This record gives sequence, C-alpha cells and structure tokens, in this order.
Amino acid sequence: MGWFTEKLRNEFIDIIEWEHQDSSTLVHRFPRYQNEIKMGAKLIVRPGQKAVFVNEGQIADVFEPGTYELETQNMPILATLKGWKYGFNSPFKAEVYFISTVEILDCKWGTATPVIMRDSDFGMVRLRARGNYSYRINISQEMISKFVGSRDEFSCEDLEGQLRARLISSFSDCVGELKIPALELAANYDEMGEAMVAKLTPDFTRWGIELQSFAVENISLPEEVQKAMDERASMGAIGNLNQFSQYQAAQALRDAANNEGSLGGMMGMMMGQQMPSAIGGALVQDEAQAQTQTHNQNQMAQSNVAPPPIPSANQVQIFVAVNGQQTGPFDFAAISQMIQQGTLTKETLVWKEGMASWDAAANVAELSSVFGQVPPPVPGI
Repeated sequence: MGWFTEKLRNEFIDIIEWEHQDSSTLVHRFPRYQNEIKMGAKLIVRPGQKAVFVNEGQIADVFEPGTYELETQNMPILATLKGWKYGFNSPFKAEVYFISTVEILDCKWGTATPVIMRDSDFGMVRLRARGNYSYRINISQEMISKFVGSRDEFSCEDLEGQLRARLISSFSDCVGELKIPALELAANYDEMGEAMVAKLTPDFTRWGIELQSFAVENISLPEEVQKAMDERASMGAIGNLNQFSQYQAAQALRDAANNEGSLGGMMGMMMGQQMPSAIGGALVQDEAQAQTQTHNQNQMAQSNVAPPPIPSANQVQIFVAVNGQQTGPFDFAAISQMIQQGTLTKETLVWKEGMASWDAAANVAELSSVFGQVPPPVPGI
C-alpha cells in the first residue's frame, strides 16, 4: 500500500515552466486547473525569465533562472502567507507569472502633432521629432495589477501605446525646459536623450519597467524656418555685406554699360550718373587708405628723398553735381570723356579745391579749353 501511494503521488508532480517564449510576450501566466500546485512540483526558469508567485493578488516569492523543487524552504513568503508552520502535504493555490527580462530593442516613438517651442531667433516654432527607445520589464505590484490583471499573456503592443503617450508628453516638457535654440537642436540630440532618460526613469520604475535608452533620430522644422536658416547660413558665407553690396553695384554698372541698344545705353548712362554716389564713398575711402599707407611708407624712407613734381592741370580733381547729388572726384581725363559723351555740359555745376562755391563748368578755366574742342550740334535742315 505504501509503494502504491508513493507511485501515485509521483505521477502528480508538476513541471512548471514557460517553454515557448517569444520576443513579443512580456508576461505569461502559467495555466493551472483552479491554480492548484502540488507539493514537490518542479519549477524551471530559463535565462531571460523570472518566475513570480502571486497569492490573492499579492506578490510573494520571485525565482531567478534555474531549476527548483517547490517546498517551504524556497518559498518563505508564500509559506508565511499560507500559514505553513509544519510544511504542506496537499495542493495549494497560487498564480505563477513568468516575466520576460530580455531588453526590448528599437521601439519607435514620434510626435503625431507638432510640438510648439519658443525660440529666441524665430519666435514660436512648430517642430516634429522621432526616434527609438529600449526597455526591460522588472517586477512591481503596480505592473502586475495595472497592466497584466487577469490576462494570460501581456505583450509589447499592450504596453507600448501607454509608454509612447508618456514619452511624447515628457518630450514636449523637455524641449521647453532645455531651451535649446532651433539652430542648435541637431547638435544636442545626445543631451536631449540623456535628459529624457532622467525625466522618465521615476515613472517607469514605478510601473515595473526599466528604461534602457532613449534616442532622438531627427527633429524637423517648418519649411519657412528651414528657409530662414538657409538664408542665415548664406549670409555667413558671404561675410562682409557692405563689400558684397558694392561688388554687386559694380557688376550691375558693368553689365548695363555693355548692353547694346538705345535702351541699354540710356540705362548705362543713368546708372553711370547715379552709381558713383552709391559707390564713390567706398572708392574714396579705399583711395584714402591707400594714400595714408603710402604716406606712412614715405615717412619711414630716407630724409633726403626728392619732393614730388608740381601737379599739372591734368591732375586736378573735380567734383560734379548729378541730379542734386555730389559725385567724384574725377581727374581731368575722366572729365574730358564726360564732356565728349555729353553727360557733362557747360551748365553742369562743378567744384574743385580753391573754389568758394559750386559753379557752372564753363566758368572753370581748366575746362574751357575742353569745351572749345567739342563741335556744336549739327543744324537741322
């Protein structure tokens, strides 16, 4: 009789294990008829798993990977809850959950709607962001009661919707708190990821989830902000805007002068009259700088240098009034060319050093001879 009883009892020894584990399942409840577990049952916990015994909704004993024969010695918490003072010889009821402890990699997150941030350069900016994160499951009372409940299995899909909502909310707060300028967002992806891990860790821990990593892959800005950023980069590449404007003006003057036809000639003449007032100052400034440099060099030369030659009439510098604006100064050769072209007449107001005020060109002695060389207009027939 004793041999038969022992044989019969051995036939009822259970093997509790999660044999067919897949990567998408986070929590698996071991199926038991009325949750009855026999004395001496064998518990097998594979690598990447933990086994959790739950008694009446309360977490009891937790088993790391290994093989166990269940008895009061290795189930101290459950034995206390059950009031087993002298061991147990009959089936007992408990729920057994297998928890996947492997890291869940490359989980995607992204902003469904734009996140609004205040930027010092562009004002209010709408941005979108995306990236990935990874996590692993720990064991907590809230995770068992809130997420798993009475389900037999709990998967990544059941959890990640809740996680993404929390991630996006925290990301919006993080962007506002860090106050990173829009121009520098791309250079601070790592810093934003570290700030997000620190911000999310307390909530994740409370849920029984360990956040392993958080990465920002891309932040996209509105088209108008990207265009403004491109223009600012172009301005930086140009450098000195004043010199660039002078260069453009000189190019426009040259193109107009080279344009054939009456309209092109007229535009060239008009620009020739007006452009000196725009760029003349810069040219005079450059010439003054060159003269100053030459003067300094001459002072450093030997003291017995011969004096410069006496200036002739051809070296006279004359200012010309065009449309009420001062242009020049022009040397004698340039003035002669303007008289030949008809852009400077006898009535044009001019001034040179030594004159008390502006006067008609015909009254300037140096120019009277040039006007005498210009033939009068051909009389009409």
